[in-house]
Amino acid sequence: MTQRISKQGTIKYALSGDELFVATIAPGEIVTVECVINIGDGVIKELGQNLTEADVTFPFVNGATGPIEVAGAKPGDMLKVEILDMELGQRGYSSLWPGHGMFPDWVRRKEWGIRTKVVDVHDGHVIWNDRLRLPVKPMAGVIGVAPVHGAVLTVDNGTHGGNLDVQEVTTGNTVMLRVEKPGAHFFIGDCHALQGDGEAVGMGAIEIGANVTLRVSLVPAPVRLGHPRIETPTHLCTLGCARPLEDAMRIAFADMIYWLADEWNIPEPEGYLLLAQIAEARCTQMVNPKYTYICKVPKAILAAFQ
Repeated sequence: MTQRISKQGTIKYALSGDELFVATIAPGEIVTVECVINIGDGVIKELGQNLTEADVTFPFVNGATGPIEVAGAKPGDMLKVEILDMELGQRGYSSLWPGHGMFPDWVRRKEWGIRTKVVDVHDGHVIWNDRLRLPVKPMAGVIGVAPVHGAVLTVDNGTHGGNLDVQEVTTGNTVMLRVEKPGAHFFIGDCHALQGDGEAVGMGAIEIGANVTLRVSLVPAPVRLGHPRIETPTHLCTLGCARPLEDAMRIAFADMIYWLADEWNIPEPEGYLLLAQIAEARCTQMVNPKYTYICKVPKAILAAFQ
């Protein structure tokens, strides 16, 4: 029977190695983790609802379930998280929020005020309105382990993972994270039914509760594993988290050059030249304290180097 980790009493707003474990999973074990909608259970009640300032308390958003202990995990390991399935809730939302998003009017905090779009999600679609149904593309916005020191809020990200907001953190893919604390202290949450590139609005994805089924494993961490990596059936992916945006892109590309050199024996200058021809890259979000950039390389091309 698959272990189920309840959301009740397990939601945290910072990734930390100092919290007590809420559950323990063994490498190879399949587990289902319950994740709450990013502003908490029960806040979204009905279609047509408009959130108020009383409904959301920053920075206590993007709550993640955890920390979950990975038995045997230790510094120097890499945690591989295979996402096997995502069961979405039936109602989600997106919201404009003054001061958050791509166009923060940080002086006046006016913009358009608080505008909320509550939607039903069923039959594999987001029901935007009577005429428009958008196919769901489920993803987990927050995934990570305890940082090497202290705690990092779930609105932020970094080498430990955290609020990455990368669409490739989804069913069928594997996320790789460097373990910094015994037991790993794994967290996951902030699930989305759908998110466009850039996550242009501060709460711009279709935020939704979800149950995420996953399997973890441990291997020695690559020496030059920096930020999280993702492997899909078709691509290798590296991430960079930073401001300004060009630094996030540079990190993602540099980590890909290291990966190609260390595991595919492609000399770094050649790897750099190759990326100039084949890289698939984009900003997945630019609304968090640090932006996220992804660099992707098709495995079919790398087959020539085997």
